[in-house]
Amino acid sequence: MRCFYAPETEGHDPQFRLTHGTVVRNAERAERAKLLLEGLSRLDLTAETPPEAPRAAYEAVHTPEFVSFLETGWEEWQKLPNAGPEVVPNVFPRGEMTTYPETIVARAGWHMSDTSAPIGAKSWEATRRSADCAVAAANTVIDGAPAAYALCRPPGHHTTADVAGGHCLMNVTAIAAQQLRTAHEHVAVLDIDVHHGNGTQAIFYDRADVLMVSVHAETHDYYPFYTGYAHETGAGAGQGFNLNLPLPRSTTSEAWLAAVDQGLERIKAYAPGALVLSLGLDAHENDPLDGMKVSFDGFAEAGRRIAAAGLPTVIVQEGGYLSPDLPTSLAAFMGGFLGKDPRAA
Repeated sequence: MRCFYAPETEGHDPQFRLTHGTVVRNAERAERAKLLLEGLSRLDLTAETPPEAPRAAYEAVHTPEFVSFLETGWEEWQKLPNAGPEVVPNVFPRGEMTTYPETIVARAGWHMSDTSAPIGAKSWEATRRSADCAVAAANTVIDGAPAAYALCRPPGHHTTADVAGGHCLMNVTAIAAQQLRTAHEHVAVLDIDVHHGNGTQAIFYDRADVLMVSVHAETHDYYPFYTGYAHETGAGAGQGFNLNLPLPRSTTSEAWLAAVDQGLERIKAYAPGALVLSLGLDAHENDPLDGMKVSFDGFAEAGRRIAAAGLPTVIVQEGGYLSPDLPTSLAAFMGGFLGKDPRAA
């Protein structure tokens, strides 16, 4: 399997995060990539550097204003008096938004839903190259490969067309799905990250050409809080093409795999030309974000079942945070998907 990773993404190493009123170190750190690369190495998989994608690939799912904000926002922020080292919004619009703001402080609040995805000096280059990985993996599958993997960080599934959040900048999953749409009439997304893929849902919510299925922890007391409920089934032309499968945070492998199976059944009925898998590994029982209780064997079995669906598949890395178990989680899933021994013992 071809795998893609861009070293430039390590330049995005956010510091700021606000949790329960306390400033803490951000969880989406550059060293995540080293752990994920270690996981690939256990299967003798090596990552290649992706080519640069055209800007049109990003703007196929994101507004030009949002892409421009990501590109220039940090430099504009640094012109503020006493500016901090990262763009962190301190004001957010509520209710109806009718006038796009001019100042960088106001635009930060417009384009960022929370304080967990701060933008630093190299964040634009990182998210651009992360998206390039997703596009390269999608193009590999379009060219006939049965599957390809994109090691994307920062991740993307919490970002809508014009609002970033939840450690995410550009929505790499949506970019991969839209790229696949250039070759396939219908594409499915299966998101198994422990968090609801609210941004991906929002991007495709009123469309019938991309089916969105998300298996995640219940959101009444867990990020992203406001979405991810079973009654969210799509709107307009997209009615019936959004499936949320929320599970209790106490969920272990058996029940989680049953939900994955339910999602795969819906995807089978949809009969897409290709699949994008939002591969979050933060459902693992030892992940520091404490979302679910899935084991290594659970991830391996999920890999086998998703591969057995027989769809051309773009695997896009989403969550999975700093833990000695992260490489094993990736090796277990990929080993299951590829039918290989992950040497995870």
